[in-house]
Amino acid sequence: MTADDRHDPAAELVEVVEPDGRVVRVVTRAEMRAGRLRHRCTFIVVLNRAGEVLIHRRSENKDLWPGRWDLACGGVVTAGEDWEPAARRELAEELGIEGVELIYLGEHSYADGEVDELARVWMTEWDGAVVFADGEVVEARFVDLDELAERVGRDPFVADSIVLVLPYLVP
Repeated sequence: MTADDRHDPAAELVEVVEPDGRVVRVVTRAEMRAGRLRHRCTFIVVLNRAGEVLIHRRSENKDLWPGRWDLACGGVVTAGEDWEPAARRELAEELGIEGVELIYLGEHSYADGEVDELARVWMTEWDGAVVFADGEVVEARFVDLDELAERVGRDPFVADSIVLVLPYLVP
């Protein structure tokens, strides 16, 4: 058995939730995606001391919006997992960042034709290197707000982080 066999993201258990966060039932991630079921997810915006935003490009293997750029790392909260530990797990898995202060920014809902989410957003500061430990991220860079605006207008970005995170960066 390989490490990939032991951790199949499609088999992860996630909670289907009401708009207020009340858990309705638990399903696999694959069922959640196929049914476009509302679930909990995290977003963590990473800034450096210069105020630049870390953007990253998602792997082509992602089950949602592969290859697109993102304004925040994060992801699906697994069944029984608390919000902040999920955010910390995602930050470590995707970017190799650990031991940082997370500043809570808020809770929001987002839905479109592909996804239905109850999301919480955090911000943190990091000036060190990033490591793509789990293969979900293939490229990352810090950009200032002018370059961010230019790239958002030009490059394909994930829809949910544009709606949920960009307003925190460009009021």
